[in-house]
Amino acid sequence: MIQRLRPLLALLLLTCAFLAPAAAAAETKVQQIDLEPKDAARDRVVPIRVYLPETAKPLPVILFSHGLGGSRENSVYLGNHWASAGYVCVFMQHAGSDESVWKGVPRREIMQAMKQAASGKSLMDRIKDVSFVIDQLEVMNKQADSPLQGKLDLEHIGMTGHSFGAVTTTAVAGRKFPLGRSNAEPRLDAFLPMSPQTTEGMSAEKSYGEVKLPMLCMTGTADSSMIDPRTTPESRREVYQGLPTGDKYELVFDGGTHAAFSDARGLRIGKRDPAHHPAIQQISLKFWDAYLKEDAAAKKWLQSDQPKTDAKLKEKDVWQWK
Repeated sequence: MIQRLRPLLALLLLTCAFLAPAAAAAETKVQQIDLEPKDAARDRVVPIRVYLPETAKPLPVILFSHGLGGSRENSVYLGNHWASAGYVCVFMQHAGSDESVWKGVPRREIMQAMKQAASGKSLMDRIKDVSFVIDQLEVMNKQADSPLQGKLDLEHIGMTGHSFGAVTTTAVAGRKFPLGRSNAEPRLDAFLPMSPQTTEGMSAEKSYGEVKLPMLCMTGTADSSMIDPRTTPESRREVYQGLPTGDKYELVFDGGTHAAFSDARGLRIGKRDPAHHPAIQQISLKFWDAYLKEDAAAKKWLQSDQPKTDAKLKEKDVWQWK
């Protein structure tokens, strides 16, 4: 029985990071605030978890989109790290492709439920969630009774996510879909997709060739997909290849799996390389500093081989920029 359960459990752990770990220690006091804004036009609640550092001035904002089957509780290691370094981090939860997809579903039906949730409709819902959340942040930043009043620098907003969250991130960055469709969100300034993927039926160059804003792609040489076998570690790397030159970066962990970027615990997750999370934290923070805080030294650092040594990358890990 245990042997039969392992594939399904591994699927959940690898794609959605549904087991939330304890919060990591932060250098600066960080408050977690859970809010439930409702989009009346869509009759849809978009839960968010805000990592709010102590601050007397507006801070840049980072939006995070979870993977398929996940929630706003995922990737605490990133929310705390970025917030402690001076960012307001807003982790969104997307109904229809969140943890409700698998909770309470019979084991034998989980795989099919996950595949059905990885749909075009779910992606469009997520894209609209991003714009709605930014709308709400603009309101909250002005509300006298809001804990976010005056805390948000909404002229500098980054967008990131893992797996289906990376699909969401690249969508609002302006990647092209069939028929030339684009869903770029103009209020966003920089993008960090973890485990990105190509567009079915389109070359990476055609899909990503007009993404002008800064982007940092993160993946691994074993970053495969249990939902779609057409998504391979090699195809994920095509995303960076298809991006135009100018403020584009790629980090590839040798042997890095899909779970390298999550913080779930459980079967097979225990094999995650302990060197990966610190490297992800350090390099991602430099990226945000360069493009959300306009830190010239951080940009110079990114456009060098220094991340290889400072982030303790291994010999076969890849760090490149263009």
